[in-house]
Amino acid sequence: MFTRLVSCSRLPCRIQERNVCPLSIRAFSQANFSLPRPHGKSFAHRSELKHAKRIVVKLGSAVVTRDECGLALGRLASIVEQVAMLQNEGREMMIVTSGAVAFGKQRLRHEILLSQSVRQALHSGQNQLKDMSLPVLEARACAAAGQSGLMALYEAMFTQYSTCTAQILVTNLDFHDEQKRLNLSSTLHELLRMNIVPIINTNDAVVAPPVPSSDLQGVDVISIKDNDSLAARLAVEMRADLLIALSDVEGLYNSPPGTDNAKLIDILYPGDQQLITYGTKSRVGLGGMESKVQAALWALQGGTSVVIANGTHPKVTGHVITDIVEGKKLGTFFSEVKPSGPTVEQQTEMARHAGRALASLHPEQREEIICCLAELLTEKKDEILSANKKDMELAKASGRFSQPLINRLSLSTAKLNSLAIGLRQLAVSSRDSVGRVLRRTRVANNLELEQITVPIGVLLVIFESRPDCLPQVSALAIASGNALLLKGGKEASHTNRILHQLTQEALSIHGVTDAVQLVSTREEVEDLCRLDKMIDLIIPRGSSQLVRDIQRAAKGIPVLGHSEGVCHVYIDSDASIDKAINVVRDSKCDYPAACNAMETLLIHRDLLRTPIFDQIIDMLRAEHVKIHAGPRFASYLTFSPSEVMSLRTEYGDLECCIEVVDSMLDAVDHIHKYGSSHTDVIVTENEKTAEHFLQQVDSACVFWNSSSRFADGYRFGLGAEVGISTARIHARGPVGLEGLLTTKWVLRGEGHTVSDFSEQGSMKYLHENIPVPQGGFS
Repeated sequence: MFTRLVSCSRLPCRIQERNVCPLSIRAFSQANFSLPRPHGKSFAHRSELKHAKRIVVKLGSAVVTRDECGLALGRLASIVEQVAMLQNEGREMMIVTSGAVAFGKQRLRHEILLSQSVRQALHSGQNQLKDMSLPVLEARACAAAGQSGLMALYEAMFTQYSTCTAQILVTNLDFHDEQKRLNLSSTLHELLRMNIVPIINTNDAVVAPPVPSSDLQGVDVISIKDNDSLAARLAVEMRADLLIALSDVEGLYNSPPGTDNAKLIDILYPGDQQLITYGTKSRVGLGGMESKVQAALWALQGGTSVVIANGTHPKVTGHVITDIVEGKKLGTFFSEVKPSGPTVEQQTEMARHAGRALASLHPEQREEIICCLAELLTEKKDEILSANKKDMELAKASGRFSQPLINRLSLSTAKLNSLAIGLRQLAVSSRDSVGRVLRRTRVANNLELEQITVPIGVLLVIFESRPDCLPQVSALAIASGNALLLKGGKEASHTNRILHQLTQEALSIHGVTDAVQLVSTREEVEDLCRLDKMIDLIIPRGSSQLVRDIQRAAKGIPVLGHSEGVCHVYIDSDASIDKAINVVRDSKCDYPAACNAMETLLIHRDLLRTPIFDQIIDMLRAEHVKIHAGPRFASYLTFSPSEVMSLRTEYGDLECCIEVVDSMLDAVDHIHKYGSSHTDVIVTENEKTAEHFLQQVDSACVFWNSSSRFADGYRFGLGAEVGISTARIHARGPVGLEGLLTTKWVLRGEGHTVSDFSEQGSMKYLHENIPVPQGGFS
């Protein structure tokens, strides 16, 4: 019979009416997960894992040990911290751990070496030791020596987080004997009720060696041959919501990791295991990946969700368990619910394949596709506006969206017509895109070099609201021959769906339908940003918070965009009254939600209490613009508007900050200190002052006597834009067709070798520039 409760590091200091620690009641009230769901059905999606209340964490031998004899103390400490944190949130945590044999082996080797050294010293009468050989240590003896030490280590670590632990040792018979199984279940339920973390291990001191069996075929049968099968059986027995199995590999691969074409499987569905080629088992422990998969599928069939992930990677170990519970894409998730459409990885592969075909089309064919899309936007406007109306109604009813966001969500006939015009303009310019020769050089006789434009590859565009972004970006991707992955916000799902359908309809006329893909699965933005081997460039379109989140989450993928649009208009002392009023009104009031709208108005000090200043203030009030006073402006007023909280604020609404500066140079300094390098404007009749401003302001767009709202790809004649970049490399300002192209070098020779150009060679470099004709293509 198993030992029901070997040790407890700390009993609850005070048992309340229901024998629950006060901590568990307090933590449970703050938890963000639902009450236990009816068992028998696992979670269908990773995003649902945050609702898991009862969780089993299985620690493989490779996770617990740092080599074949010794524990990975730092790794264990981080795992304990995560388990304790989840426990203190009100979840019920259980650990199935390996490591007793390794810990015992370390202890026994130390004792044997010490014993041998003492005997040799006594025998030889001196301290010089001869060569000592260690006997082969029997695993059950190692387990007996290591179990108490391993548990003492867990107790000490969990005590740091005021968390109580208890050890339970089991064997296969404890599950197959009905009374023992009930006793085990009763003990575990009682420990969980008292907010104690059970730490379970097979009793390797007495267990028989594992033998092959034909179980794992049904919910009612599974032999406890290793800790993988123990964790699976325990999870189903205890009706756990989630089993996290930590190993020394990233998850499950379709073939052994490290082999050619081995790919990490994000989600495994029952039946797919037949497509997997397994490698050798881990250097430590009893099971290999095949036993883990069998145990995971068995647990899944019993109603427990399973994730197999890496618990040894130094960059993720400190948060791997909490990340999995939060639904982040780590390891392999086992699910019984297959998605109706392709996965995002499959969509990316489809887009890349079709994108290469798109890039190989003649320029006139890509032009036809874009013109077709422009026609569809006007022909199908009633269906588009009907879908958009549904999104608008849902957004307003939810109460979760600000007015600027709802404004961006809205489409109109005028907006669709404007989109169509921009697309036709872009279609014409697309003729001179892919394959254009930028430079031609005669390196040597009969050896010519060309630099030509080529697509970047696969673009990922993530956008909030603004469904008009979809046809714009799609047209730019088509014109530049790039594959495109689109991830829109849920608030525009109906509009995005029909716009994507129209885009694919246009692409179909030349057989490249899959070149533009709309991600409609539950993929989190952070997970998409991790597809560094599949995506070549990320372009965020949305709030400054969205852009910052993407820039932070992107690992190894360049991000093109700006995090904020803090645009300034500076009214110089030599400004025209009419021009100043018109520029300020248009910059702020034409479309306040746009990233190129004015957010801060800088006024030269000499203009205070003058007619130009009074008329600007009157105009802003007439337009219902809420004014926030900058620190210097507020100091000039007896009764000032609300003082600004930050001079770096992007309001995105009918609000703006007004601040006073002493000169044009003072305005430039203010812009550099508080601006976002997006768009900044000077209003003045002094040409010398204006030219100094245009040269000194380091922003993507700098204007003189013109509204900041001109910072737009369509208004610049680019036809459309994917966004405005404030970066200083690759592309800056409104990013149109040119910003979505890169280059490659093509060399044409006749058997030339580098040795031909050595000192003893027969050839000399010429490096002569060859004129490139207008519209020259490779």
